Amino acid sequence: MDSSPSTPSPFDVVIVGCGPTGATLAAELRLHDVRVLVLEQDTEPASFVRIVGLHIRSLELMAMRGLLDRLRAHGRQRPAGGFFAAIPKPAPRDLDSAHAYLLGIPQPVIVRLLEDHAVHLGAEVRHGGAVAGFEQDEEGVTVELAGGERLRARYLVGCDGGRSTVRKLSGIGFPGEPSRTETLMGEMAATAPPAEIAAKVTEVSETHRPFWLRPFGEDVYSVVVPAAGVADRAAPPTLDDFRQQLRAIAGTDFGVHSPRWLSRFGDATRLAERYRTGRVLLAGDAAHIHPPTGGQGLNLGIQDAFNLGWKLAARIRGWAPEPLLDTYQAERRPVAEAVLDNTRAQMELSAPGPGPQAVRRLLTELMDLDEVNRYLIAKIAAIDIRYDFGAGPDLLGRRLRDLDVKQGRLYDRLHRGRGLLLDRTERLTTGGWSDRVDHLADPTADLDVPGVLLRPDGHVAWIGDDQRDLDDHLARWFSSPLR
Repeated sequence: MDSSPSTPSPFDVVIVGCGPTGATLAAELRLHDVRVLVLEQDTEPASFVRIVGLHIRSLELMAMRGLLDRLRAHGRQRPAGGFFAAIPKPAPRDLDSAHAYLLGIPQPVIVRLLEDHAVHLGAEVRHGGAVAGFEQDEEGVTVELAGGERLRARYLVGCDGGRSTVRKLSGIGFPGEPSRTETLMGEMAATAPPAEIAAKVTEVSETHRPFWLRPFGEDVYSVVVPAAGVADRAAPPTLDDFRQQLRAIAGTDFGVHSPRWLSRFGDATRLAERYRTGRVLLAGDAAHIHPPTGGQGLNLGIQDAFNLGWKLAARIRGWAPEPLLDTYQAERRPVAEAVLDNTRAQMELSAPGPGPQAVRRLLTELMDLDEVNRYLIAKIAAIDIRYDFGAGPDLLGRRLRDLDVKQGRLYDRLHRGRGLLLDRTERLTTGGWSDRVDHLADPTADLDVPGVLLRPDGHVAWIGDDQRDLDDHLARWFSSPLR
């Protein structure tokens, strides 16, 4: 095929990687009729069934697009507590969300559901599509596949994980710290009685971390144990490795058998120097990696996609204000920095030395204070994020919770991925921006401000009741109005 820059491209965006981040981004772009191709190197879904957790903010975003009920049908809900450094504390009281829980869901299931959603909206997904190289110019990017095929698109987005080919080929640096320690993680059955397992885990956890066997269904446990002493760290872990480590640390292997999946992770922590170079962007693990403590990685990538999707679509559709796409890095890279810092802190609290354990005991006491527990859970669940939109009330730049509104819930009004004006005054209007921003006049909404302008990702971009000021902010986020 002729893929020279002068040839019209069948795609606006090529996304590399069809994990949760890539599939979410594809769906977000398709809500705005952007032509999307997703290239996934793997030809088959993962054979193991790892359980991942969706935290509060990710659940809210799924509710905004009408996906939450579909996901909940395949997952298990558990309280939103005990995540920070695996310190066993209950969920804080009165978290500011209608979705204040964790949803555990098999990773292959969430990948399939998100991919199916993107395809239903019109995205094209090719499995077995490995990227060998690319070149960009002022008009777009030419992508070369491993088989020699060349594709042309206006933008290329790397959602291809911590070893991202797109990031490496783009020359974007990935500084940080390499792994110092490694941990075994898996899911497997156990024959020991549950009470015996719980008692031994409580005893061992006093001196060895990370270490746990947590029930994940009938006779099935999530198992985490230090990998120190495992001979070949370059090879995939085996059930015998788990048995060896469990016996060395706990004095028993609990009769573990029939593994669902086995893996090994380190505490490497890295952050891309930038999220964009010209027409090439990064999202998800391609932009940041960190230890899985707290379960934030998948959630961080999905939230990257919701931030980037509408902005990239606006640029392609021709109505993005000039600096809009640059706000993707400006907003999301500091969030990733904060996640890297809190996972570093959690790993230090899991270290076996007397100093880290003294700090852990102190923090365990402090977390009995609801304010401390709430602060740490909000950080893990990403409901504490406030983007810098300039001076204004504390709500400005934060996400707005799912409110009861006329004929349903607020998030039901965000399914199309457009902006939304929630107007309690019934005097405001979206005017010439009505093709990009919906208007909901509802004087009964449970909100202590007269009006808010929500971006498509649910963050508050304006607060007030003055039409002229609103118009200025509509132009800031959604460009010039229609005439």
